Amino acid sequence: MTTIDEKSVNALRILAADAIQKANSGHPGLPLGAAPMAYELFSKYLNFSCKNPHWFNRDRFILSAGHGSALLYAMNHLFGCGLTIEDIKDFRQLGSKTPGHPEYAHTPFVEATTGPLGAGMGMAVGMAMAQAHIASVFNKPDYQIIDNYTYVLGGDGCMMEGISSEAFSIAGCLKLDKLIVIYDSNKITIEGSTDLTFTENVEKRMQSFGFQTITVEDGNDLAAIGKAIEQAKAEKTMPSFITVKTTIGYGCPAKQGKANSHGEPLGVDNVAELRKTLCWDYEEPFYVPEEVYEHCKKIALEKSKKEEEWNKLFEEYSAKYPDMKELWDKYHTEIDEKTLLNDVDFWACSDKDEATRTSSGNILNRVKSLMPNLLGGSADLGPSNKTYLKEEGEFSSENYAARNIHYGVREQAMAAIANGIVLYGGLKTYVATFFVFSDYMKPMARLSSLMELPVTYVFTHDSIGVGEDGPTHQPVEQLAMLRSTPNFITYRPADATETAAGWYIALTSKKTPVGLVLTRQNISKCRETNKDGALKGAYVIAKETKNKPDGIIIASGSEVELALKAREELLKDGFDVRVVSMPSMELFDGQPEEYRQSVLPDDVRKRLVVEALTSFGWGKYIGLDGKALTMDTFGASAPAKVLFEKYGFTVENVVKQMKSVL
Repeated sequence: MTTIDEKSVNALRILAADAIQKANSGHPGLPLGAAPMAYELFSKYLNFSCKNPHWFNRDRFILSAGHGSALLYAMNHLFGCGLTIEDIKDFRQLGSKTPGHPEYAHTPFVEATTGPLGAGMGMAVGMAMAQAHIASVFNKPDYQIIDNYTYVLGGDGCMMEGISSEAFSIAGCLKLDKLIVIYDSNKITIEGSTDLTFTENVEKRMQSFGFQTITVEDGNDLAAIGKAIEQAKAEKTMPSFITVKTTIGYGCPAKQGKANSHGEPLGVDNVAELRKTLCWDYEEPFYVPEEVYEHCKKIALEKSKKEEEWNKLFEEYSAKYPDMKELWDKYHTEIDEKTLLNDVDFWACSDKDEATRTSSGNILNRVKSLMPNLLGGSADLGPSNKTYLKEEGEFSSENYAARNIHYGVREQAMAAIANGIVLYGGLKTYVATFFVFSDYMKPMARLSSLMELPVTYVFTHDSIGVGEDGPTHQPVEQLAMLRSTPNFITYRPADATETAAGWYIALTSKKTPVGLVLTRQNISKCRETNKDGALKGAYVIAKETKNKPDGIIIASGSEVELALKAREELLKDGFDVRVVSMPSMELFDGQPEEYRQSVLPDDVRKRLVVEALTSFGWGKYIGLDGKALTMDTFGASAPAKVLFEKYGFTVENVVKQMKSVL
């Protein structure tokens, strides 16, 4: 290690320790142990432009072990990527650019929001898949315009979480050679030695997944780390996994190698001892020698030239292949909302009875030609979810240009991978499974919302309509779970028209994920549905015959048809009720007050909600004088028709319940 390299590594360590100490909060263990591998990667191998964090062909770096954020911020600062020393001093403070865990679109050069361990591993796999797809579509023998790598750094916790195994299993299967995983192996977790819970041979596990494995015995040996990265980049048939053996809390005599260095400040005295151990001659907190700044600045400026070179290359490519430039622009341009809104084919719906999952599949295959950058898949349920894009091939190591991704039975990793695909840029994606298994996906769907990523989640088999598979497969509380998630649109359509509206919302969304909740069973097309109302989240689908309704029935999905039939029976008995279809609470709540009042006027308090899922969350619409006909128990194994009758989802019972309210 040269003197300037050693000073730069130790500058990272000291900056991280000082930031954590000033905040009196944070995780110093990883930054102190992993600083050499991060420095070696950033200074010699990672391609990035300090002038442009969004340069498309940059290498991606994800800190999956997001608790070590102080290291990432220190790296960002030294290499001039947007963070000032004041930002470092504001670590973990309200409104700062240096939050406790890295946040995408908040801090420059943070490629993904990480914190839940293993999530970054899954998103890195998604980025590598996106890279493989776009490279396969756009690269030419004489122009390799997309050739970047995805690097992800994580620790023992990331390797323990099941999501990483799911993600690495598919990465090995797909032979993603541009994916390089760096494993900070310090054998310590919060409760102590990993010998308590984690004694497996990680390298053999990774080999079984189809990774090249490389081991660096000394985490302070920059040359050995560099050699490992070079070996990983040289491998062209599989992804690589580099184990770097480190000492957590390195350099702090009282805490290195111990669990208490993981998640608490070192303490003033221990920070002073750290400086002595590292031969850091500067006592002033947050001080970085000018020679370190100059060294890192020189490296960063040199790296920025790669973007300039790439821009020239892309300009030549565009001139030689104008058709590919036109396609590139389509990949990087949002679909025109007005064009889609007025597209007759997109909104075309059959008059025959069909499940909304079938309607969804038909819409997907109509829109695929409008959006060549749309790809996606299912967790081994494509035929049931109706998410297969016809004639678009199977995404695989033999055909990265294909648009149908087979995720296997890996719901949580699937959602993380979808996040990674969108984060990479240029692509729109969807994932699918049975609605009840949204439980497996919730943590990563939450990250979609937090990062403002417009991932589309297709959830089919949306109620007891699943039938004979029984309560393990019949969702009850899942709709309330999704509806409770900030910045997430949940959409449960009543028929093909509303399903098209749901897809319109999903395909035009720019910062919000959308969950489409669809039926397995066939339902009738409601002649009263209309796209304008459906796009607003709720609307009057059947109006009262006089000036003011006696009451209002609110329903979603398959229960809208039920509500409409009940209204006809109520009219015969002299009860004049309004029916409101509410496919999306979130969209409706976002409408102007005047519109909301026109649909659900405050002075009509006699209300009945009909939905074959939990009543939780409906209170704000039901009010004090209303009632819910919902599903607040688990289901049973029987044909769907029998179950709907058993749990009261019949015209007769809707009429009875509405009369009890009136």
